[in-house]
Amino acid sequence: MIYVKTKEEIELMRESALAVSRTLALIAEYIDEGVTTGRLDKLAEEFIRDNGGEPSFKGYHGFPATLCMSVNEEVVHGIPGKYALKSGDVISVDCGVYKNGFHGDHAYSFKIGNVKPEVSKLLKITKESLYKGIEAAKTGNRIGDIGFAIQDYVRKHGYSVVRELTGHGLGRELHEEPPVPNYGKRGRGAKITEGMVIAIEPMINLGKKNVRQLADGWTIVTEDKKPSAHFEHDIAIINGQPEILSTFEYLEDVLRKRGMEIS
Repeated sequence: MIYVKTKEEIELMRESALAVSRTLALIAEYIDEGVTTGRLDKLAEEFIRDNGGEPSFKGYHGFPATLCMSVNEEVVHGIPGKYALKSGDVISVDCGVYKNGFHGDHAYSFKIGNVKPEVSKLLKITKESLYKGIEAAKTGNRIGDIGFAIQDYVRKHGYSVVRELTGHGLGRELHEEPPVPNYGKRGRGAKITEGMVIAIEPMINLGKKNVRQLADGWTIVTEDKKPSAHFEHDIAIINGQPEILSTFEYLEDVLRKRGMEIS
């Protein structure tokens, strides 16, 4: 069942989404060569709790951390720990915050130091594909139109769409109906309706689409060990059009001030 939200509920969800945005901006202040993913995770948890929220991911089906931190060939669900970031890495940082009875959930892929041009382009195109998908999220369309827009855009650049993992509805639960694949056919899937809130999150591989799960039971990696990129926004359908509840502006402002490259 798809739970549509009232205008009042959407405004509460906007606060939850922006709590994630501010947490990712905090990560942008500290992310750098030599910093461990575990330290960044600890900073995020403290920040979320200090600002009246709870980490959505920690304890979710047993996940042990606040952030999903996925480096290079890791697609999603990477577990923070002792790994120290190094120049040339790309890292997807996915964060969820529970606040006001609702979840916010979005992600950004950061560049560390000098990233290879072909990997930098992967991040650029993946981020652009997110907005292509968002443009298709309007009343009169269906969920398949979102996936088609993403898939069509990235395929033109020779990239592959991960099929086993999707975006999703969002609300009082972290994952609600409907699933929002990053591939699909126009005119297929659930109708996009007023008040729907969904997380759109392209997961795009430089190489082939095939992925596998590591022995930790969480981390998803590309089978060919080529890099993957991941970006995610929360959107609500308001007056028939998609409105982005989350923002990358906070974290990108921090990166600019630090002189770091924006994805």
